[in-house]
Amino acid sequence: METRTIERLGRDVSVVGLGTWQLGADWGSVDPDEARQVLETAYEHGVTFYDTADVYGDGRSEQLVGEFRARHPDDVIVATKMGRRVAQEPENYNRFNLEVWNRRSREYLDMEPLDLVQLHCPPDEVYEDSQVFAVLDDLVQHGRIRAYGVSVETCAQALRAIERPNVATVQIILNCFRLKPLEEVLPRAKQAGVGIIARVPLASGLLSGRYDENTRFAPDDHRSYNRHGEAFDVGETFSGVPYDVGLNAVKALREVAGEDRPLAEFALRWVIDQPGVSTVIPGARNPEQATKNAAAADSPPLTATQLDGVREVYDRHIREHVHDRW
Repeated sequence: METRTIERLGRDVSVVGLGTWQLGADWGSVDPDEARQVLETAYEHGVTFYDTADVYGDGRSEQLVGEFRARHPDDVIVATKMGRRVAQEPENYNRFNLEVWNRRSREYLDMEPLDLVQLHCPPDEVYEDSQVFAVLDDLVQHGRIRAYGVSVETCAQALRAIERPNVATVQIILNCFRLKPLEEVLPRAKQAGVGIIARVPLASGLLSGRYDENTRFAPDDHRSYNRHGEAFDVGETFSGVPYDVGLNAVKALREVAGEDRPLAEFALRWVIDQPGVSTVIPGARNPEQATKNAAAADSPPLTATQLDGVREVYDRHIREHVHDRW
């Protein structure tokens, strides 16, 4: 699989990675053995970058990823996240908590040091707090982590993070329903040598084209309980797009993609084709999904007409719902 270098990380990453939120919680139940099969299948297809977080299943995802990495210690890069184990108040991002969260992730992943640790969508005030980043610098200096980054909700947060000299990566929602990062975030990150980790690339599955108005999600699936931001930022569920609006936009995107190309492959390839993207991290609930996700790396780039078509669909259906919010 194609790899891309993240300058500030000093590592090459597979252009398609694997997000492991689905293997922890909030997407319905996943059998542990099948979760392990998902990880191994991704690896067999050239995926080297694996993203997790300490709150995915209260550490379940980290443990599964740690077991997997132990089998492939020289070939796999693991990124985890911290900060969502407490109320999202700026004062909770203090040295004591940061060190405790880091120690817990090292234990759950059984890694020393951790490859990459990201602040997990912290409050706006955290981006302005130099003491937070000083603690992260200390964790690097003392061999607890190799590098750190930030997972963000908004483009404004991403731009602020990129200004920090030691932020190696910015993780941000980027997909056919979220085009705003193309305007400033991706160019600024590329100029600074900051890696872009594109998350939610299929808009919580909407861009797979598998759902319709009759689809029902399990009660423990965030696509049931967070449609209006009841549990966390609504932008994490269907990229903040109202479900019915998203379905109409998907119908339009099918025409842009053409009859011979699966919509999920088209949507992932769109992300890969954006200048400045380091890796895209779709999730997978089974080995078949992991295989199809990885295949997008070898699929043909989108044509100029198709890229224009995505923009037209966004402007017509999606922009008013998300562009000024995130």
